[in-house]
Amino acid sequence: MQDLDIMDKPPRSPKEPLISGWLFFRYMAIGGYVGAATVGAAAWWFLYAEDGPGVSYHQLSHFMQCTEENVDFEGLDCEVFESPVPMTMALSVLVTIEMCNALNSLSENQSLVRMPPWVNIWLLSSICLSMSLHFVILYIDPLPMIFKLTPLDLTHWLMVLKISFPVILLDEVLKFIARDYLEGKAASLPWSRPGYPGASQQDSPAGAGT
Repeated sequence: MQDLDIMDKPPRSPKEPLISGWLFFRYMAIGGYVGAATVGAAAWWFLYAEDGPGVSYHQLSHFMQCTEENVDFEGLDCEVFESPVPMTMALSVLVTIEMCNALNSLSENQSLVRMPPWVNIWLLSSICLSMSLHFVILYIDPLPMIFKLTPLDLTHWLMVLKISFPVILLDEVLKFIARDYLEGKAASLPWSRPGYPGASQQDSPAGAGT
């Protein structure tokens, strides 16, 4: 998809790299959130979930040391660290958050308010198909056993959505900065002005009548 204002933007400098510093920062910010959210989903189950073991942060971060002789894990069944629930939580967050990123990719800088998801029905269809396949893996036997996963209940899915959806808000903020600040600054650069060598012919006075 192209941005709605693609024809209103000034031409890019021929010396401008394909991936700018700002775009690289956006990739890093989104990627960092994806990683933190995936790990955080698994940690949430261990630490706070009602059906979880309620271990301490120290126990979770040192789970490889869990033995019956270790007093730090007294009264705790070490097999809880092999539960398929946290792995399923992490995978579900990763799948959901990537579907959100697919929506973010509708436009480089335009908000989803201006370019809603239904402008690209094929993208929506692919997202629905991907989520459907994920549900099949979780809820159709014997696939959960094969993939060492387990079905999630409503409480788990609500947490998955709470962890995943903020990536849309994060990207909306980054798009706002790029659209309202960085693009405005780029418009004032020399190569964006009519008549500058390398500018498109339609932007130059000589090409105005062609």
